[in-house]
Amino acid sequence: MKNWKFYNALFARVLFVMILFFFCSFLIFKMFYYNAFLVGFFGVLMLFEMYFFVKNRLLFYDRTLISMLQKDFSTNFPEENKKDNFKNLYLLYESLKDQQQDQTSKEIVYQSILNSIDTAALILEKEGEEWNIFLMNDCFSSLFKVPKVSHWKYLKNYLPSLCSEIENVGFSDLKSAISIKIEEQDLQTFVLQTSRAKSYNKEYFIILLDSIQCVIEKKEKEAWINLMKIISHELMNSLTPIRALSQNLLHIVDQEKLDDDDFDDIKSSISTIINRSDHLQVFVENYRKLAMLPTPTKIMTPINSLFDDCLRIMAPILKAENIELVNEINSSRSILIDKNQIEQVIINLITNSIYALKEKSEKKIFLSSYTENNRFFIIISDNGKGIDSEIRDKVFLPFFTTRKDGAGIGLTLSKNIIEAHGGYL
Repeated sequence: MKNWKFYNALFARVLFVMILFFFCSFLIFKMFYYNAFLVGFFGVLMLFEMYFFVKNRLLFYDRTLISMLQKDFSTNFPEENKKDNFKNLYLLYESLKDQQQDQTSKEIVYQSILNSIDTAALILEKEGEEWNIFLMNDCFSSLFKVPKVSHWKYLKNYLPSLCSEIENVGFSDLKSAISIKIEEQDLQTFVLQTSRAKSYNKEYFIILLDSIQCVIEKKEKEAWINLMKIISHELMNSLTPIRALSQNLLHIVDQEKLDDDDFDDIKSSISTIINRSDHLQVFVENYRKLAMLPTPTKIMTPINSLFDDCLRIMAPILKAENIELVNEINSSRSILIDKNQIEQVIINLITNSIYALKEKSEKKIFLSSYTENNRFFIIISDNGKGIDSEIRDKVFLPFFTTRKDGAGIGLTLSKNIIEAHGGYL
């Protein structure tokens, strides 16, 4: 750092002190002791002045550097030191101050994001061989009734089962279910996910916990909202024209004289009202099928017999649609099912495949099965384009359909039947 003014001022002081002491020595040599004493005294004063001049300059450097090392930018850089000798130091100070403020802003944003999510998050930071709590979001603190402690050993007093689980695997990556007792409540099950991350000389351990009950409740709420939207849509599609037509009929019959056109309008309106009423009746009947699914009457049923009966029913439709069915199921095993209900599921799935192959020139449906871990799996697939990713999460919603003539209950009903048998579709 080229502080020429400082060097010039220091050089002038050193030169002046040397001249004073040289002149003092000359006076002593000439035996002017009184004058030599005065000159020497001024020389000593100049030495002290030069000492404090250098010391103040070095102290300012020292204080500024310590402030930067400790990341303390609370005091402003003095205006008189922003130029000349301290210009480069000022630029360094301001650069580090901006970086610190930027880092603090980012940390506030990250913490706000973590506090806004519904997942309990805990981040540990390794110091030596010990883990300390770097960050605990509000969800974790409120969910487990834990104050925002700073040390792992304190957290063990509140959540011993969680801490023991993590310590047992040596703070390594983990994904599992864990049961945790919160205060005096019953055990609750959570999905636990952990991971380690390194940044320069720092090591972090991230812990995420999701309440399975909360996830289920959230999914149920979303399902009910979607169901209400579909039901409202269906009802409004029928009730709106029925109301409009009823008002039109009321207007017509209030006339003193009716002509042939009026009678035609009455017939047309009544016909439309009947059609929409029939649609509503079918809609309600379909809803009853879903809501009042009978308990399965299970009997031991041979697998081959089950599929033979289903394929016998579907054979005419498959032939008419020119669809090749590849049946690779050949098992002597019997399973405990309600044969009529499972037949309905298989027929529904094959029917879906038939519609999925409408635009294909070469049409194939594949049936296969396998047994794993004492569970029986049935696979029904086709060479169609598959389910679009946009609607994949909606296919099991009641009354959701992509077909103009579809009721939207086939897959929902099939799913309910399979789940009533303890299975999964």
